[in-house]
Amino acid sequence: MGDGNGGPADRMRERSGGHTALLYLLLDAERRLVASGILAFVFLGIVAASLVIPDASVALRTDDPVETAFQAFIGATVTGVTVVLTLNQLVISQELGAVGDQRERMDGAMSFRDDVAELLGETPPAEPSAFLRALIEEIADRAEAVRSSDPPDDLEAMLDSTTRNADTVADRLDGATFGEFDVVRSALDFNYSWKLYVAQRTLADVSSETRDPLENLIDALRLFGPAREHFKTLYFQAELIDLSRTVTYTAVPSLIVSVAALLFVDLESYTGTLAGVDVGVILVSGAVAVSVAPFAVLLAYVLRIATVTGRTLSIGPFILRETDRDTDG
Repeated sequence: MGDGNGGPADRMRERSGGHTALLYLLLDAERRLVASGILAFVFLGIVAASLVIPDASVALRTDDPVETAFQAFIGATVTGVTVVLTLNQLVISQELGAVGDQRERMDGAMSFRDDVAELLGETPPAEPSAFLRALIEEIADRAEAVRSSDPPDDLEAMLDSTTRNADTVADRLDGATFGEFDVVRSALDFNYSWKLYVAQRTLADVSSETRDPLENLIDALRLFGPAREHFKTLYFQAELIDLSRTVTYTAVPSLIVSVAALLFVDLESYTGTLAGVDVGVILVSGAVAVSVAPFAVLLAYVLRIATVTGRTLSIGPFILRETDRDTDG
């Protein structure tokens, strides 16, 4: 969707064109709450199916379907946890290496900070949210400098969008804590790609008075791209480590419930109904929900990571999604 000025909207929620509630579920909702919602859906779905399918309670007590299902859950849990822990080791291994590798990483980080320090005219903050905020505020200042040089009309819309977008995102970054999704979420709402594209497209056509401040704005926008990607990568690493830890925590009760259901539960001992639902169905539904808890946690985390990745595939002045932008100016 557009921003009303011929370009894509600034906020990712508006650019996505999807349903707001769905995007909230994919990105903003707390991951453990999403996982709990998935488990509740599994429980209620099985109960609802038992009410719709004729003689469901009878089928549950014949041909050992419970034994077959929970044998599969045990194998799936062990396999799934092994895969997640392997993924965790791959993430951790990126932080390990010989002193030469570590020094190269250090040199790269310091070189980038030096570039930002030259841009800002001062040492940039060490905290990620403050670092991004300082960079965005500098972009807004440089956009104002371009505006004061009497730019052409087709550049004016981009400058308005830049200052407005920068003010909004800078306010949201104020006090945000890295490790939480707020920092990355705010950075994703600064649509630098379209701004960089417009600035570069119009650079050759502006007056000499506008060219220098516009080049300064382009320099600032070019630094924001790798800064955002760097902090996004660090967040993903932290998120994957948290995922591994949470899956491990949920795997233990999942295995206990699956083994207990397999060894000790005899549905012939659980008769009667509760609120019109067979007690055996309720028992099995609850056990299934607990057994698939590691999968629910994995799904909740991967949904966010995949959504963010899908919306940040490119770096620089590339616009991969359809917008209302007029390519002819």
